Amino acid sequence: MARVLIVDDEPKLVTLLKSALAHRGHEVTGAAGGAEALSLVTDGHFDVVLTDLRMEPVDGMAVLAGVREHCPDTAVIILTAYPEVKGAVDALQRGAQHYLTKPFNFQEVVHAVETAAATVALARENRALHRTVAQLGGGPEIIGTAPATAELRRLLAQVAPADATVLIRGESGTGKEVAARALHAASARAGGPFIAVNCAAIAESLLESELFGYRKGAFTGAEADREGLFEAARGGTLLLDEIGEAGPAVQAKLLRVLEERKINRVGDPLERQVDVRVLAATNRPLEAAIRDGSFREDLYYRLLVFPLDVPPLRERIDDIPLLASHFLARLGRREAALPAASLPRLRAHPWPGNVRELRNLVERAHILAGSGALGDAHVMLDVGARARSAAPAMPEDLDLDRNARALITEALRRAGGSKTAAAAMLGITRRAMYSRMKMLGMDAGPEL
Repeated sequence: MARVLIVDDEPKLVTLLKSALAHRGHEVTGAAGGAEALSLVTDGHFDVVLTDLRMEPVDGMAVLAGVREHCPDTAVIILTAYPEVKGAVDALQRGAQHYLTKPFNFQEVVHAVETAAATVALARENRALHRTVAQLGGGPEIIGTAPATAELRRLLAQVAPADATVLIRGESGTGKEVAARALHAASARAGGPFIAVNCAAIAESLLESELFGYRKGAFTGAEADREGLFEAARGGTLLLDEIGEAGPAVQAKLLRVLEERKINRVGDPLERQVDVRVLAATNRPLEAAIRDGSFREDLYYRLLVFPLDVPPLRERIDDIPLLASHFLARLGRREAALPAASLPRLRAHPWPGNVRELRNLVERAHILAGSGALGDAHVMLDVGARARSAAPAMPEDLDLDRNARALITEALRRAGGSKTAAAAMLGITRRAMYSRMKMLGMDAGPEL
């Protein structure tokens, strides 16, 4: 199926062409003139534009120029009742793919459109292939040789070409986004964009318009039409991180996208087809969210086409030296590894903050060592020891309402300060965590 824009100032011809192409299963939009067409090509995405040459005041050459500027991947076919050689040559030299003269056979037009659409699709696949080859030497890496890491790489290689929805699960700091980027880089969509959005970092009232876009005047401050991330990621991959924090309205619209591949911008009745692969990530069990009514069960099963579990660092201890060397290299450090004397301590550590905690440790050691050699003293593993020694004793009664302050403090300690991970340990949402901390007069920081 191709997305086709037909541009002609003869309404009957637009209707006939739309009918012929729609009968073949294509998604067809009509424009009554060049000016309307230019507004559509800057706002939407088409595979093929079929435009009359002679129109007033905006002619087909202006439409061709607008398409080349805003949608260089789109094929343009020129229609004209004036079979002038000069006009045909000019159009082809300026980037038109084909040139048809009126009167024409409708089958001829359908064939030209489908040939152009196939050429566009092939060009996209070639770019994706080139991007994948280029990324083999420097793209996102799943680093390590531990069995759990090898299994993750095997599953990534299996699901990457399938274009299926993937639910990436794992504790905070394990590298879920790294896995998502690696999956995108190994897919046929590697030539398209990769866009990640953290559903917990955007206020619920703004997340819907961020994902789906909005129409001018849809709400206060909506001064112009704006496309959302689903449209911005066309031809590529969209990662919905911390999907469990999305509100009910967003969940309902996400379910529709996954079922029908269509969206409506906020305040806009127009349905838009989206061509995007959806990945979702979560650091807490969504099954628990389904039980407490905060997450839709039907959406969960739509996301769970292919589950991908990213192992915690404690299950891939053998990868620590390789990961540390990788982080040191990124910091421009001459040493290829942390001191051997530090490795026993690193292996014995529980790593509640996972790979993110290790990355912070390496960066801290790099800063402390300065221009000198890295030593064991620079590898400060337990920087929270002082805070832990002063932490209140855990109550035997684990009722959150009665012991909220102590439980939150302990959960934050175990999570290395991550409020998201601490909330998951306590079985509450991140927003509920912020609310309780503010109610107790604890420093919650800004709730994004």
